[in-house]
Amino acid sequence: MGVADLPLGLRLCRQAGWNQIESDWRRFMDMQPHGCFVAELDAAPVGTTVTCSFGPVAWIAMVLVEVTARRRGVATSLLTHALNFLNSQGVETVRLDATVAGQPVYEKLGFAPEYGLTRYAGTAPQVNAESHSAGVAASLLPGIVAFDRRMTGTHREKMLLRLFEEAPEAMRVLQRGDQLDGFVTVRRGANATQIGPCIATSTAGPLLLSEALGRWAGRPVFVDVPCDNTDAVEAVEAKGLKAQRHFTRMYRGKRIADCPQAIWASSGPEKG
Repeated sequence: MGVADLPLGLRLCRQAGWNQIESDWRRFMDMQPHGCFVAELDAAPVGTTVTCSFGPVAWIAMVLVEVTARRRGVATSLLTHALNFLNSQGVETVRLDATVAGQPVYEKLGFAPEYGLTRYAGTAPQVNAESHSAGVAASLLPGIVAFDRRMTGTHREKMLLRLFEEAPEAMRVLQRGDQLDGFVTVRRGANATQIGPCIATSTAGPLLLSEALGRWAGRPVFVDVPCDNTDAVEAVEAKGLKAQRHFTRMYRGKRIADCPQAIWASSGPEKG
């Protein structure tokens, strides 16, 4: 997949009702230039998928197939091709977030469930509270990357740096002295602003989530929350957001040790 295929990716996103916009597709292609793929059927482009390797851990995302080409093996072919590519890169663990419809396809390819996530949607409420977080200077990024790695079991430096480069003003941190307790960022979408990733301690998580929602008060938002993080579930429901859809986080290969209780907002089902 290259820049010339952007119209295809955007069309399939709109067809499926997904939230990604052009900047998301460009981010995928920049992070993994040779790991984004287009499927053709009868010489016509009908599907996409992207991969992103973070050392030994990789993600597969954006598995989209034209409505008229579904149930013809396109998704399975895309996934098989993506897995072969990741195997060639020496990846030990492949993860993804599966919709209810997609989960059986992934299970046939050897993926097993880890835990559930729920997408909460609604209008961000007005928050009249003192701000506890601060903006992010470039000097804080190594600490954010290290904190994220401890909590997620994945070295996601290239993704976090790219999100900061795209919108430095959107990233916020909460610190106690020199100790980082958490961070949050947001990104715009076609349907709503996606809150996340928000990776934080049990003390910092509610504050960061509340402040992020407050900055987008009156506008539509999505927040993807691990079901195992019951405090995060309670926090977003208390803000009036409603469960919209459910995902299952799945893995293939070596299971990694991440911490769902520290994930207050996943970065969206396309990035984990």
